[in-house]
Amino acid sequence: MYEVTRLVHLVPDAGPGAIGTLLTELRAAVGAGPYALVEPTLPGVRNGGDILLRLNFAEAVSGRTVMDRVAEVCDRAEVSRIDGADHGPGVGGAAEPRGAGTVFRTLLLRADPAAPAAALAEFEGDLLRMPRHIPTIRAWRLSRVDRATGSAEWTHVWEQEFTDLAGLSGTYLSHPVHWGLVDRWFDPECPESIVRDRVCHSFCVRTRPVLSAAPGPLP
Repeated sequence: MYEVTRLVHLVPDAGPGAIGTLLTELRAAVGAGPYALVEPTLPGVRNGGDILLRLNFAEAVSGRTVMDRVAEVCDRAEVSRIDGADHGPGVGGAAEPRGAGTVFRTLLLRADPAAPAAALAEFEGDLLRMPRHIPTIRAWRLSRVDRATGSAEWTHVWEQEFTDLAGLSGTYLSHPVHWGLVDRWFDPECPESIVRDRVCHSFCVRTRPVLSAAPGPLP
């Protein structure tokens, strides 16, 4: 499995038609595969770009060929930068049988490479505990990054499918397990903090299966 996340950032003065044109060309570049999500981001993203691409490939060779086409399409003045990661099978994840979500969200983050292995394992475990307590998460996956691009050397991709936008912006972000358990890893004022640099918090409408019906079983 070869999985790719890209967050395409446009320059502020790109113009009203730039995102529509770029979306059309990107969708043509990646093709009409059932696991190709190419959508504009929704209001409220933080460092999340203007277009979110989340692609699944059975083989790395075919995936890299497609990503070469994506890079060519994005080589234009309207694109300021691209944040993203290539990642493979997840550290952990699952999908609830109650139905797919309508909003896909991804978080790119960089854990301190000097963090003790035990702390990193506890951090990953805390992220994966969240869906047990937050019912608006319908599918989830935590992956380690094979290759990062953009504004930081991302180490992890934390992804979810949510019931709806309120399930993300309300239930998830305000849940006690979020601010009471997980935020300590991100807050630089907490001694347990291991996340460095600014994270990319991005989300869009889920128009294609990403996690709940991706090729192959979730680990």
